[in-house]
Amino acid sequence: MGPEGGGRRRPVWLKRRDRKHFPSTSRDASPPEALGESVWDAVYERELRTFQEYGDTGEIWFGEESMNRLIRWMQKHKIPLDASVLDIGTGNGVFLVELVKHGFSNITGIDYSPSAIKLSASILEKEGLSNINLKVEDFLSPSTKLSGFHVCVDKGTYDAISLNPDNAVEKRKQYVMSLSRVLEVKGFFLITSCNWTKAELLDAFSEGFELFEELPTPKFSFGGRSGNTVAALVFQKRETSLDKIS
Repeated sequence: MGPEGGGRRRPVWLKRRDRKHFPSTSRDASPPEALGESVWDAVYERELRTFQEYGDTGEIWFGEESMNRLIRWMQKHKIPLDASVLDIGTGNGVFLVELVKHGFSNITGIDYSPSAIKLSASILEKEGLSNINLKVEDFLSPSTKLSGFHVCVDKGTYDAISLNPDNAVEKRKQYVMSLSRVLEVKGFFLITSCNWTKAELLDAFSEGFELFEELPTPKFSFGGRSGNTVAALVFQKRETSLDKIS
C-alpha cells in the first residue's frame, strides 16, 4: 500500500517529506547507495525482469490517486487532448498509460535510465500502445529536440535529484533551467513532492514560474498539528527576456 492508498510502497528514502527522515546530501556524509545513478539502473533492471517473468508493472510513485489527481486537473482546465505532455522521469511509464486511457495523444516519457525506458516500452507494448514517444534523456542536460511542451509532469524526479549526494544544490538549479527550456511560455508544470514543502517549492521555482494552483493532497495530524503528506503544485511559465529573444 502506497502513501496515498494505491500502488506498491516507495523506496524508504522517498517516503516522507520531513527531511529528518532523509539522508544528508552533504559531501561529508555517507549517503546510501540507493541514491546513486547506477543503483537506479539496477532497480529498473530488476523491475524489468519482474515484469517479464510475472507481469508486475512495478512502482506507482505516490499511489494511483496521485495520477488521478493530475489527470483530473488537466481535464478540469480543458487541456487539449493533443497538447504535448512530457513525463519527466517516467520510470515504468504507468502514468503514460493512464494519460492515453483518458484520451491524451501527444505524450513523451523520458528517463536517464535505459533500463527504465526498456521497462516502459515493454509495458506499453503489452497495453497495445505504440504512439507514445520514449527517450533516454538526462533532464539536467536535455537535447535540443526536447522543447515546446505544453505540460510537464514530475512525480518524484525533482525529489530524487534533490537527494543526490553530488552537488544537489547545483543540480536543482540545473533542473529549473532545463524546465524553462523545454516548457513553452504559459505552459504548465505539475509537480508532486514528498521532500519539499509548498513554500520551498515556491522559492525553488520562483525564477520564471508562478504558482497557478495548489492541488489537494492527503493530510495527517500529530501532536495537535496537521499537515500534508506530499505537496502537489501547478506552476505556469512566465515569459522571460530569453523567450523574447528566441
